[in-house]
Amino acid sequence: MTELFIRRPVATAAMMLGILLFGAFAYRVLPVSDLPNVDYPTILVNAALPGASPETMASSVATPLEKQFSTIAGLDNMSSTNRLGITSITLSFTLDRKIDAAAQDVQSAISRAQSNLPQDMPSPPTYQKVNPADQPVLYIALTSAVLPLSTVDDYAENMIGQRISMVDGVAQVQVFGSQKYAVRAQVNPDRLASLGIGIDEVASAIQKQNVNLPTGTLYGKNQAFTVQANGQLRSAAAYRPLIVAYRNGAPIRLSELGRVFDSVENDKTASWYNDTHAIVLAIQRQPGTNTVEVVNRINQLLPHFKTLLPGTLQMITLYDRSVSIRNSVKDVKFSLLLANVLVILVIFLFLRNLSATTIPTLALPMSIIGTFAGMYLLGFTVDNLSLLALTLCVGFVVDDAIVMLENITRHMEMGKTALQAAFDGAKEIGFTILSMTLSLIAVFIPFLFWGGIEGRLVHEFALTITMAILISGFVSLTLTPMLCSRFLRREKEEKHGGLYLALESGFDRMLGFYSATLRIALDHWKAVVAFSVLVGVAAGFLYAIMPRGFIPSDDTGYILAFTQAAQGISYEGMVRHQQAVARIVHEDKNIRDFFSVIAAVGFTANNSGIMFMRMKPRSETHLRVDQVMGELRPKLWSVPGIMVFMQSLPTINTGGRLTNSQYQYTLFSPDTDLLYKIEPVLESKIRALPMVLDVTSDLQITNPQVNVNVNRDKASTLGVTAQQVEDALYTAFGSRQISTIYAPNNEYRVILEVLPQYQSNPDVLPKLYIHSADGQLVPMSSVAKLSKSIGPLSVNHTGQFPSVTISFNLKPGASLGEAVKQITALSRQILPSTITADFQGNAQAFESSSQGFWILLGITVLVIYLLLAILYESFIHPITILSALPSAGLGALLALKLAHDELNLFSFVGIVMLMGLSKKNGIIMIDFALELQRKEGKSPMEAIYQAAVVRFRPIMMTTMAALVGTLPIAIGIGTGADSRRPLGLAVVGGLLVSQSLTLYITPATYIFFEALRKKFGYSSKEA
Repeated sequence: MTELFIRRPVATAAMMLGILLFGAFAYRVLPVSDLPNVDYPTILVNAALPGASPETMASSVATPLEKQFSTIAGLDNMSSTNRLGITSITLSFTLDRKIDAAAQDVQSAISRAQSNLPQDMPSPPTYQKVNPADQPVLYIALTSAVLPLSTVDDYAENMIGQRISMVDGVAQVQVFGSQKYAVRAQVNPDRLASLGIGIDEVASAIQKQNVNLPTGTLYGKNQAFTVQANGQLRSAAAYRPLIVAYRNGAPIRLSELGRVFDSVENDKTASWYNDTHAIVLAIQRQPGTNTVEVVNRINQLLPHFKTLLPGTLQMITLYDRSVSIRNSVKDVKFSLLLANVLVILVIFLFLRNLSATTIPTLALPMSIIGTFAGMYLLGFTVDNLSLLALTLCVGFVVDDAIVMLENITRHMEMGKTALQAAFDGAKEIGFTILSMTLSLIAVFIPFLFWGGIEGRLVHEFALTITMAILISGFVSLTLTPMLCSRFLRREKEEKHGGLYLALESGFDRMLGFYSATLRIALDHWKAVVAFSVLVGVAAGFLYAIMPRGFIPSDDTGYILAFTQAAQGISYEGMVRHQQAVARIVHEDKNIRDFFSVIAAVGFTANNSGIMFMRMKPRSETHLRVDQVMGELRPKLWSVPGIMVFMQSLPTINTGGRLTNSQYQYTLFSPDTDLLYKIEPVLESKIRALPMVLDVTSDLQITNPQVNVNVNRDKASTLGVTAQQVEDALYTAFGSRQISTIYAPNNEYRVILEVLPQYQSNPDVLPKLYIHSADGQLVPMSSVAKLSKSIGPLSVNHTGQFPSVTISFNLKPGASLGEAVKQITALSRQILPSTITADFQGNAQAFESSSQGFWILLGITVLVIYLLLAILYESFIHPITILSALPSAGLGALLALKLAHDELNLFSFVGIVMLMGLSKKNGIIMIDFALELQRKEGKSPMEAIYQAAVVRFRPIMMTTMAALVGTLPIAIGIGTGADSRRPLGLAVVGGLLVSQSLTLYITPATYIFFEALRKKFGYSSKEA
């Protein structure tokens, strides 16, 4: 095959040009993303029953739905959160499940459950294709110093939010601090009692006076008239004169019973941008969609929105996830370019010949640009992992071309012409290049069968590298020998200067030193083999004690904080506490701006809040995000009455539950009493662990509550039902919607309740009156008694069982592996057999992936061994080649240890890559040694000695090229460098150590196995 391409240079050049053109075209149309699509198909189901307690929501709403959802195929995880009047159920499906098909099954399950749900639900449950734990892709704050918040909210929800929700890929637009317009009527229960009016009578009067019914059409002989009545009331001023009842012939108007005013739907939530009231839009994408594409579509709409908004309304983009993605991808591209330059420089320093340097250098653009065409065909994206794969490729895609060039050059030094040297050199080295290429690809084969979220992450990475290696091998067997036959010149024909002589002299001294020390090592090969065993033991020991993690977080410059006050705190008290925290954040010199929200409907309880902070650029603060959190934490925890839990934005979130801290440990059991009793014990033990902080749980069961105990016999005697009692309570204290205002572009609520001073004390409950069956007013105190107690603020389920989730963060420098190990040990000591405990989210993904690391490593070694055995027709020589692996592993682990990095998913991938890189040296030496033994009859010692010395230059070139190609990643340049750095460190450290040791260990191991072969009488082929 090589001879064909050498003889047909035009066809070879045209083929390579085609690879470049198709690759360049593919690059222009490849989408940009941060990571491959690794989202679990996730669906969020919401249901509302206003006024219902968390226990009622859990039993009457969540449970019927969960029973139906549990029958859906491919359901991986189901959890629910039940708060006052709201149930949110998160359904996570297996990675192979299509989200659209899963959504159809969810809708069918909701329909089946409908008959078992409460009949007075205002609307059936709804679902959205969104992961509630995933960070929004955009935060947009709207604020005005002039306009009322209800007007700002109108612009936010009706103009901006609705239009953005129509954008392809947007799952939902969450409105934080929603202040949607409503008419609020607040009545005085004492006034109602003195006039003999029940609160239900007020509600009925409003409902009858505010109507929007069809009124028909008049059809005349020549003209038709639409009948339009003024039954719709649109403002508080229109509701005030409504007649509720007559007493002594005089009308009692609504305004006489209390106050009626223009208000908002939920006056117990608020959000701020810095220290100004604002409406914040949080835009979430659908799982599986491209973040950059979704944000691009939204950003194209924003200038149009700004032209429609009044000048007094500001629209501020607080967070744009695509910016960090673009910056990260841009920095990886720079690392890729830098790696190219460094590799070319290394090749030139070794060859000291411009034409000779150009020939293997051409393998770089061919391999990298050609890979883009394969990425396009496979549906990949230009993301951090695919670009990282290409950056790592830079160091070794030129290896094959270097080996080919060096061998052809060696034949030219024998006096052959360039053409003849190309024929002979390519034929001689072709099998070696094939072995190197196939064995390097074999390293990544096990990655393709790795399941779970970590498998999804590395699939694209592995396939990208595989394509680049295949193309580089093809280029080395076709283009490189053809160019050598036309453009390579002998050294004596080159003009050399002082630099050349200095470099050549330096290399000669290096070769001389290696030749002398190698002879000594081979004379004492038994000691070298014993030392290699010690190296393997040291690598195993270091692996056992290495701290372990999952996916390192990138320093994006954003901080997400959750606030939590005492259970039962009033709205006004929560506002005071939240603003006290906000003042500290606002005064911090490292924070650029932030938004704050309390009692976000569907996200937090009434005693909780969220704060999202944007740091100043690193060039101004010179601090990392964890350092800023470290400075803020003691200040924020000094605020009395409120706790603040901070976390940096995770690179990837594999769970479906949003908790105060980043990692979750969930306990669940059908025995609720035992679960609630044991959890605080375990939580306190976990809090005492030295490697964790911000330990908290979602167990909130001490919320103050008032129990209304209905005397059913007495109520029946007076003609009152329990339903009437609860209905009156809901109307008085539940911000009940009793009517609807239909505007041209939206619907607004009419809300009835008692005056605020009657909502602050349980003693007001007996003042409510209910109409009996005969029309008489019955005081609630005559049919019900009050008692105070405590109850749950929220009730959570995992699967279909009650659950409690303990969440925690890691202290700086602590490893997730050690935390998981310690928490698991505590659980075994404390938890009874009736309580099950599992890690959730990223902690669960880490636990499953860490168990598969050893298996994947073993399979990788086995695949390499089998392939080498096939190529060399030997069971022994593959072991000789693989003798370089322990030293490479030792170097990688040492580098990570010295840099205080942990063994995580990326560094593990780097170690597996090392297995492919480090064995190349063995292939180059062993292949040539076998050739010398076979053709020239040399002894094993002389053959391996000569092979190592002759191949010293290509070994040094390929290793140095791989090392400097990885160096930009190890240094950690630009956005997202924190996650890439462990991989680069593992490769650089492994190459440095393996290069120093395997130049001696592999030859000694070769002699060891040759001695064994001779002792047992096997031929080289049988071995």
